[in-house]
Amino acid sequence: MDVNYLINTTMNLVSALTKQLGKRLLILLVGQMLVLPILAQELPKKFLLLKRGANQKTQIRFYPGENITYKSKRIGYFVTDKIVNLDSDFLYLTENILSPSDILEIEIRTKDSRNSTLNNLNSLFLGAGTMTMALEGINGLYQNGRLKFSPEVIKTSVILLGTGFGLFPLRYKTFTISEKNKLQLVLLEIE
Repeated sequence: MDVNYLINTTMNLVSALTKQLGKRLLILLVGQMLVLPILAQELPKKFLLLKRGANQKTQIRFYPGENITYKSKRIGYFVTDKIVNLDSDFLYLTENILSPSDILEIEIRTKDSRNSTLNNLNSLFLGAGTMTMALEGINGLYQNGRLKFSPEVIKTSVILLGTGFGLFPLRYKTFTISEKNKLQLVLLEIE
């Protein structure tokens, strides 16, 4: 009799908790549906767009308040500055005012999403090579009592580590303005 009472009490408690959790999740979802459209209108409406062809995945945006590293026609080296504001003709920085036609190159190491994919591949290959060597060493210590590596494992690890290190220079570093690569100041007006 005591076991049945405990089971029924536990089931009732679990049922009550599930109902409360369901109500709170419903309130949270409805609240998000009401608040997100309001917050979406508050997103920045001005940005500098770096466009490579028609593919939107290769577009990079710089918003006011972000740092930008650029090389202009007047200065032959890269300068880092903060974007303060934009209008239809000029890019206002803390130390300079630029026309988009003055910019030759923009550094995109941290902004280009493809670099994070390459970074993940580097981590994958370097981690796999390191883990292969470490596991073979641990296995050799456990089975033989001494550190021993088989030639196949060494070859595999060297290939994995070499591939990881070989991918480092493939990152996208700069966006050079050309006929294919466009620079555009975008001002969106929401009425």
